[in-house]
Amino acid sequence: IFHYAKGQPYIDDVGSFKERMEWAGNPRRRDGSIVIHSLEPSDNGTFTCDVKNPPDIVGKSSQVTLYVLEKVPTRYGVVLGSVIGGVLLLVAVLVALVYVTRYCWLRRQAVLQRRLSAMEKGKLQRSGKDGSKRSRQ
Repeated sequence: IFHYAKGQPYIDDVGSFKERMEWAGNPRRRDGSIVIHSLEPSDNGTFTCDVKNPPDIVGKSSQVTLYVLEKVPTRYGVVLGSVIGGVLLLVAVLVALVYVTRYCWLRRQAVLQRRLSAMEKGKLQRSGKDGSKRSRQ
């Protein structure tokens, strides 16, 4: 279906790939790649790749198996990904909200506890001062 000779790629005018094939290789890098566009499930099959470099006639053939799978419409994947992402984002926001609320509540409790302790110390000191003044009189 495809030949490369004298520095030029040649695509055969016969076969099911004739209008859909493109040369993508680079002989200097020993790359004989081709691209086949618009693949269909009917294009499935096992293909033989045979490279011959004249004057060498003997070469080792290899086989390539092509599997063409049906494409899933992207909108299903996008919708499913969006739903999962939205749920994960909601859970993350709720967890963050719980931690922020807990942090603020504990901080407020600590401030109130310090004020209460300060008030109690102030009363003890006043009552101690009042008692010493009374004992002097």
